[in-house]
Amino acid sequence: MKIVIVGGVAAGAGAATRARRLMEDATIVLFERGDFVSYANCALPYYVGGEITGEEKLTVASPEFLKKRFLIDVRVRSEVISIDRAAHTVNVRTDSGEYTETYDKLVIATGAAAATFGIECEGVFKLKDVPDALKLEKYIALNEPESALVAGGGLIGIETAENLVRRGIKVTIAEYGDQIMANLDPEMAVIVQEEAQRNGVEIILGKGVKAMEKVPDGVEVAFTDGTKAVYGVAVIAAGVRPESALAAAAGLNMAPRGNILTDEHMLTSDPDIYAAGDVISVWDAFGAETAVPLAGPANRQGRSVASNIAGYPDDNGKRVIGASAAKVFSLTAASVGKNEKQLRASGVKYLKAYAFPFSHASYYPGAKQLALKLLFDEKGAVLGAQGVGEENVVKQIDVISVVMQFGGTVADLARAELSYAPPYNSAKSPVNMLGFIAENIISGLAPTVYPDTVGDMTVIDLRNPAELKSGAIEGAINIPLDALRENLNMIPSGKKIAVSCAVGLRGYIGTRILRQHGFNAYNLSGGYRAYSLYKKAGLV
Repeated sequence: MKIVIVGGVAAGAGAATRARRLMEDATIVLFERGDFVSYANCALPYYVGGEITGEEKLTVASPEFLKKRFLIDVRVRSEVISIDRAAHTVNVRTDSGEYTETYDKLVIATGAAAATFGIECEGVFKLKDVPDALKLEKYIALNEPESALVAGGGLIGIETAENLVRRGIKVTIAEYGDQIMANLDPEMAVIVQEEAQRNGVEIILGKGVKAMEKVPDGVEVAFTDGTKAVYGVAVIAAGVRPESALAAAAGLNMAPRGNILTDEHMLTSDPDIYAAGDVISVWDAFGAETAVPLAGPANRQGRSVASNIAGYPDDNGKRVIGASAAKVFSLTAASVGKNEKQLRASGVKYLKAYAFPFSHASYYPGAKQLALKLLFDEKGAVLGAQGVGEENVVKQIDVISVVMQFGGTVADLARAELSYAPPYNSAKSPVNMLGFIAENIISGLAPTVYPDTVGDMTVIDLRNPAELKSGAIEGAINIPLDALRENLNMIPSGKKIAVSCAVGLRGYIGTRILRQHGFNAYNLSGGYRAYSLYKKAGLV
C-alpha cells in the first residue's frame, strides 16, 4: 500500500509514524511545502521570549530522523497543488518544477493558516510556524523595538504578549471583541486581564486593526475606530482559518466554516482520502460540527487516521471538547467544553456554580486561591468548566475533561477519588467541591442566584465586619454567620433573600439555616468574590 500524506506537522507526522508502526511494508510519502516538519507550534511564543533557547528545540523530528527510523519519504519544499481523485494522483510543485505522485490512500493534514486580513509589511509578523518565529526573533534582535502591538487577545495573543514583555518591550493588545480569551466567560477573563495589566500590558477592547503600514519609527497601525498609533513591531494573532483549498478544489464535502467534513473514522467523502488536524471539522460535546484547532486533537486524529488505514478501527479523534490552557505571567487559565455564550447560542439550558478553593490544603504553606466555574444541566451532565489561578489549575480542568469525555455528571465529580497530601491537594479536592455545589443546586438544598440575577432581592452578607473593608454589595444587611440565628428578626419576611459571603461556603450554610426557618433564601454562588468579578467585567 502507498500512503501519501499532505502536511508534515502534528497530524501529518503523527499519521506517518503510526502508519509505519502498523504497516512495515507500506510506502509512506510525506509532503511539506515548508522547510520544517513535526515542529512545535505551541513553543513559538516562548522561543521569541527566550524561555526556550535553541532553534533545534522547535523541531520534534527532522526529515532525516523520520527517514532513518521510520523509512518515511519526507519531501520538504514540496507543495501539493491539486488532487486527481479518479487517477489517484497528486500534483506536486517544487523549486525545480512540477510532477505527479500516485497514491492508494491519501491523508490531508494541511492545518490552518494565521488570519492576517491581507496585511503584509515590514515589521508585521504572525506566529504560525518556525520561520515566523525566527523572523520575529531576528527583527527584535536587530531593531530593539521599545513597543509592540499584538492584534488579538486569544491564547496565542496572550502568550505572545507575555513573551514580548520578557524581552523588555512595552506591549499593547488590541482585541476587537469585548473581552480577551474568548474561551472564558467575561467574569473569568477579567482575572487574566488584570494579571496582564499588572505586568505592564495595555489592553484595548472593542477595537480591531484595520491596516498597518511601515514608517521610519516602526509600524503605523490604523484601528477600526479611526485612530492611529505607531509601534516598534506588530504581531497579528487574530485566529486561524483552515487550509482547505486543496480539498475543496478536489470536490470533497466541506463544512460551512470551510473545514473538511469527515466521518468518525476521519474518512472524507472520498473512500480513499482521509483528513486530520486543524483543517477538519470536528464534533463538539453535543455532536454538532465545529472547528477546534488545537495540537492535542490534531495529534490524536493523525494516529486515528493511520489506524483506520491499517485496518484497526479507531474513532478517537472526531469528538473534541476543547480542553486548553494558557500561561499568563504568574497565572494559568484553562477551560474545557462550552462557555455560557456558546451554550446560549446552542439553545442549551444550563446551570452554573462558582468555587474559589485553594490549590492544596490551606494549612500547608503556599496555598493559592483558585477561581473555578462549572456549567451543567438540570440532570447533572457536565457541559463545561473554566479555571484561573497560580497553580493546580490544569489538574482540575483535566479531571473534569475526562469526566466529560466519559459522559459523566456532577455526581461523578463529587465522588471522584483523587490523590491527596497537604502539599498537593485538599481532602475535599476542588473538583469534589464543584460537584458538591452542583449537586446541592440540582437537589434544591441550596437554591442559587448569581450576581446578575440578584436584582431587587434583599441581600444578607454573612461576613465578619472586618471583611467588609474589601467591598460589599450596596444595600446589603450585614449579619455574621455565627450570629445569624440570634438575628433572624433583622431579615424581612415574605421577600426573596440573597445570602452572600466571601466565596459561597458560608452563604450555603446560611441559606440552609434561613430556609429551615421559613425564609425564601437563595445562596449567591461564589459570594462577593464572584460579585466583584461580575462588576469588573461590566455584568452588574
